[in-house]
Amino acid sequence: MPTQCIHAELDLGRSAGRKFVGAFDGGAITSNGGAVLLAGADRGLRLADRLAACFTDLRAADAVKHTLPDLLRQRIFGLALGYEDLIDHDALRFDPVLAAVIDKPGGALAGKSTLNRLEHASKIGQDRHHKLDHDGRAIERLFVDLFVDAHSKPPTRIVIDLDATDDRLYGEQEGRHFHGYYDCYCYLPLYIFCGRHLLAAKLRSSANDAADGATEEVARIVGHIRERWPRTTIVIRADSGFCRDDLMTWCEANGVQYVLGLAGNERLVSQIASEMKAAERKAKRTGQPARVFADFSWRTRKSWSAKRRVIGKAEFTNGSANPRFIVTNVHAAFGSARFLYETVYCQRGEMENRLKECQGDLFADRTPTPTMRANQLRLWLSSLAYVLICAVRRIGLAGTKLERATCGTIRLALLKIGARVTISVRRVKLAFASSCPQADVFAMAARRLCA
Repeated sequence: MPTQCIHAELDLGRSAGRKFVGAFDGGAITSNGGAVLLAGADRGLRLADRLAACFTDLRAADAVKHTLPDLLRQRIFGLALGYEDLIDHDALRFDPVLAAVIDKPGGALAGKSTLNRLEHASKIGQDRHHKLDHDGRAIERLFVDLFVDAHSKPPTRIVIDLDATDDRLYGEQEGRHFHGYYDCYCYLPLYIFCGRHLLAAKLRSSANDAADGATEEVARIVGHIRERWPRTTIVIRADSGFCRDDLMTWCEANGVQYVLGLAGNERLVSQIASEMKAAERKAKRTGQPARVFADFSWRTRKSWSAKRRVIGKAEFTNGSANPRFIVTNVHAAFGSARFLYETVYCQRGEMENRLKECQGDLFADRTPTPTMRANQLRLWLSSLAYVLICAVRRIGLAGTKLERATCGTIRLALLKIGARVTISVRRVKLAFASSCPQADVFAMAARRLCA
């Protein structure tokens, strides 16, 4: 009698002379076992609960199946786990681990339509389906609160980085504009970081200058930080795109230091001519790149309202001059020219890695909805997924080989791991693979985050 064919069985070839087959019939198995670490970080930060407090929920309480904090957890956890699209949640809602960490073991989570209504949380009353709304200012304050809460005591000094980047658009979204530098239609979001901590992610039209709204954002964040840390020295750092008189004037008037890139011109280059000749002589004598620093007072002909300290780097490398400039209000007694340029300003490049994590790993550039308000909320949700993984890294991975890993590496090594899920009356058990290469790191992170 011939063997009955199993149509769901996959032919995978041969293995040591045996037939190699597979089938999607393993039962309650997940590829998202590391979601338990996200849930532990969420409990520690109270992230979803605090974010839910920034929303208004007018749904009929007796008809609500998925609470607002649970919807936010599901969406943020999904982004952290690599599921960027809402349609993914029609299958993800049955993931046994994700359901368990949202306190619904064996149950089903929200589908894409419910989450879509969350992401389009708009002004209540526009139509009968709008029962959710969000307070943008409260969400902006939450980012700064999370940053401050991450410190056990006020730091002596913090450096806040500003940068803008492109968010490419492929539809007719509100605020779309063609940007000549990026050669595409895009948004131009403003990001503000302090080290690895994300303080702000502001969606803007690319029709505006890169520094548009930067002074207002800095004033808001600095004011918020000083409510908790009145004695902390604050330094603003950014490239020449943010070297604007209004930002520098505000910093000078409010006791905030700044170190900003300054675009060079003929007048500035002529100012460091003697230093450039010295650098050239040294480079030709040693056969190595050479740099000499100049420190002088400078004022533009029209755009600046006062004279300011400018530092010029006269560098001769690869047979040619490479002049660069920064402007600062840090007194020379507290920072030499070389120190401010090499140790302070050049570290600004590290922020590029943070932008890559937000956009490349956590889908902050997924802004396809028609309105800027909804796209801004999407940007915030992706940004909070970044904050959540940063908490996993800061709390759970300190002292391990992954303590400086990127969000993408943490996802691959610790979040996207397989497990068999067993649910009984008294417990939910995850059986991880015995050969998991990061088992020791995972166990330590779980003890720190989930105990």
